[in-house]
Amino acid sequence: MVLFWVALGVVLLLVELRHLAFFALFGAAGAFGAALVALVAPDLVVLQVVVAVVVAAIGIRAVRPWVQDALPVHHEGRLARGVHGSLIGEEVLTLDTVTEHGTGHVLLAGERWLATSGSGDPIPVDTRVLVTGVDGTRLIVWPADGFVPPAVDLTTTDPRRPDEPTDHPPADDHPTAADDPSDPPRGAAS
Repeated sequence: MVLFWVALGVVLLLVELRHLAFFALFGAAGAFGAALVALVAPDLVVLQVVVAVVVAAIGIRAVRPWVQDALPVHHEGRLARGVHGSLIGEEVLTLDTVTEHGTGHVLLAGERWLATSGSGDPIPVDTRVLVTGVDGTRLIVWPADGFVPPAVDLTTTDPRRPDEPTDHPPADDHPTAADDPSDPPRGAAS
């Protein structure tokens, strides 16, 4: 079991060298910790797994933010702080409608990223946007030109007056007998 944990740790280190996101690094530390436990107690596989998970979780939760903030990142000649700091300020293209709930995507460096509208308004497909923040693996974006087209909900807008939302369907242009206020309701006493 020791060889399994060491091999897993080495593979995770190789993954970390490729991505530099400081997640696999702490997974490798957990694997190496589990390998040490396997040397002492080879039959306690559950304890080995628990040590691997706890060491990785502590590293990711407690140490990763400190390492991320302390390490400057160079991206295309620019210096940026942290792992994702170089993404802020990038101009990208929306692949589908981006909403404030993070249901849209953008294309950044040839990859599809989940995105959230920083303005709170939906941003349509094929709009140039600026990355203004990073929330985990989600990019916060604003339209590059600063203009967000107004959202129009066609289910509650009278098509004859698009600037005036209504809470009822459009009225019929041809009144019926039921619309005549002088006509008493059926079944009513006269």
